[in-house]
Amino acid sequence: MVSVAGYGVVFSLALIFIFLFIEVVPLLRNASLGTTVSYQNPGSEAPNLYIASERYQEAAVRFAEDGSVVFFNPTDGRLLQDHTVNLGDGNVVSSASGEPRTRLVAYGLDNGRAAVVRHEYDLTYPDDVRLVTPRLSLPLDADTVEIDPQGSPLNVIAVQEGGTGIAVGAATADGRLLLTRYTSRRSFLTGETEFVRSSYELPPPPAAPTRILIDITMRILLVGDAQGFLHYYDISNPAQAQLRDSVRVMQDDAASVTAMEYLLGTVSVIVGGSDGSVAQYFLVRDEDNIGRITRIREFRQHPGMITAIFPEFGRKGFLVGDAAGNLGLHYGTSASTLFIKQVSDQPIVNVALTPRNDGVLWTDGTGQIHYASLWNRHPESSFSALWNKVWYEGRSAPDYVWQSSSATDEFEPKFSLVPLSVGTLKAAFYAMLFAMPLAIFGAIYTAYFMSPKMRGLVKPTIEVMEALPTVILGFLAGLWMAPFIESHLPAAFSIFVLLPLFMLLTAFAWSKAPGALRHLIPAGWEAAILIPVVLFTGWLCVTMSPLVEIWFFDGSMRQWFTDVGITYDQRNAMVVGIAMGFAVIPTIFSIAEDAVFNVPKHLTQGSLALGATPWQTVVGVVILTASPGIFSAVMIGFGRAVGETMIVLMATGNSPVVNFNIFEGMRTLSANIAVEMPEAAVGGSHYRLLFLAALVLFGFTFILNTIAEVVRQRLRAKYSSL
Repeated sequence: MVSVAGYGVVFSLALIFIFLFIEVVPLLRNASLGTTVSYQNPGSEAPNLYIASERYQEAAVRFAEDGSVVFFNPTDGRLLQDHTVNLGDGNVVSSASGEPRTRLVAYGLDNGRAAVVRHEYDLTYPDDVRLVTPRLSLPLDADTVEIDPQGSPLNVIAVQEGGTGIAVGAATADGRLLLTRYTSRRSFLTGETEFVRSSYELPPPPAAPTRILIDITMRILLVGDAQGFLHYYDISNPAQAQLRDSVRVMQDDAASVTAMEYLLGTVSVIVGGSDGSVAQYFLVRDEDNIGRITRIREFRQHPGMITAIFPEFGRKGFLVGDAAGNLGLHYGTSASTLFIKQVSDQPIVNVALTPRNDGVLWTDGTGQIHYASLWNRHPESSFSALWNKVWYEGRSAPDYVWQSSSATDEFEPKFSLVPLSVGTLKAAFYAMLFAMPLAIFGAIYTAYFMSPKMRGLVKPTIEVMEALPTVILGFLAGLWMAPFIESHLPAAFSIFVLLPLFMLLTAFAWSKAPGALRHLIPAGWEAAILIPVVLFTGWLCVTMSPLVEIWFFDGSMRQWFTDVGITYDQRNAMVVGIAMGFAVIPTIFSIAEDAVFNVPKHLTQGSLALGATPWQTVVGVVILTASPGIFSAVMIGFGRAVGETMIVLMATGNSPVVNFNIFEGMRTLSANIAVEMPEAAVGGSHYRLLFLAALVLFGFTFILNTIAEVVRQRLRAKYSSL
């Protein structure tokens, strides 16, 4: 029966491991393209400028050089609608698109004007069947708008929509850099939206621009040029726009910037070069609080010149096309190149991802549009993103961060498991630091020195503590003990110092007391003398706490910590260590006490008969013989602390930080799973990464238990001869 039960436990653990691994496996799967479908350009035969698709892949759009806009079915090329943008007397010389979510496209004309259009999709459900109806709109209520009053061709153009309106940037044929902003105003009387136009001329870059970008806050304008430089203009006050920084972004001096696009949120910019390089940049503030263009990470180099970049709609990934006919799929945060695949013998001209990242469109020099389904569900996970420092957007340096959600759609998920793993070990370390001395020494004293009758009271009482729900301990720790310790910090530290000191002084005084007095208490009951000492010491420390703060810490010990540079959180590792220590003590005490108590009597009696004192017998015989059991107790207690959930959930503050500061909180793997699993979308990356966290936690406990068993067997073999 014992053997069957043992094998059953092993089998159950194996099933748990298999289940966790099955949920984690999709994170390891590489992105892949499905079968390619090709068809001739629907509508106009003019070359393509831009392509995109709506989320259900029932309609896509194609913008051509002659101003035609064609809506078609992306999976088979079937024509849905055909429109023509009224360009007036101008001809298209450049084009640009805003962030994909804005669905804005701008034509730069040779007469200094621009046409800004938006492709939109109305979703209805007649007869409970989804119907996508595409349409074209003019967001500026005009077919074309004036950008350059001098009428110079707009060789390079940029368009972006933000919270206050639409901005158009352009580089003219005569070398000027222009910015035009259209700020929307809604009339209180009529409810109509009016646009207020503001035009500015910016300092020109040193070399001819090849690409211009504007962020959605309308504060940053980036220019890539033919000499391989990236220039940052501060346009928060367009009338006083300044060129803040210029950085060579091409490693090869002969290379130029050939493609450049913002990632989701317009914080990071992806720069592609004529040498096939692909790199990510964003602004990092220096000591003077000025943003500097900083190279964050590089991706695998493409075989040919980068010709097109298209960012994902809801994540920090992007699709790249090159002149050698390759498509490359990359992801920013994880620094991953998911694949680079040759799909054509001709240079790639345009690329597009569907909004749900499950399809790819591209065009090449064959006059065809190509479509393929895409599997790319979990690009956020990679070894470097999970276990190495990552330079996240908006941060001044790489760091370990876990932050799975935010209030903004542009949020960059941060899935580093390092803060959670460190927090798990930190909580367990301080819990064991508190529990081990009390539990082990208490077990030795109870088993060897305490009278049988008193042992019969103490041992069951401590073991009953193990039945106390950890949620109660967490509740008390978080809502009572943490505020109490914060209000009585001197008392908390005084107890750790004075209590052992007073206990030693009491023991010394008892040893020097007259024999008649000592004989009043039966042998084995001496520990009862310490009960009033413990109570008095605790009362004294709490009572003196306000006075100690006034005498030594100017009235506030917490403020003193802040002044000397020590961060103190109310719910911290010290609180968790004490609370979790109380949860772990019964486990360690019970196993260790049994191990000590079961040391054969002939060993202890032989030691005493040979003249050893009781303490010499404990140190030289009892502890050595019981060491396998004591070690097992410690490791089981440590495993319990590693897997504890409710106490750390309620008493740590749940801040995923990487440090071992006893006065700061943490977040553990188990608490993180408990907090975030109800909010995670089933099957999503966040959901599966929580299962990965569970697998890591499972691995922690498995490794600890394996080490414990190996050490226990060696200790048992070593001291079995006793």
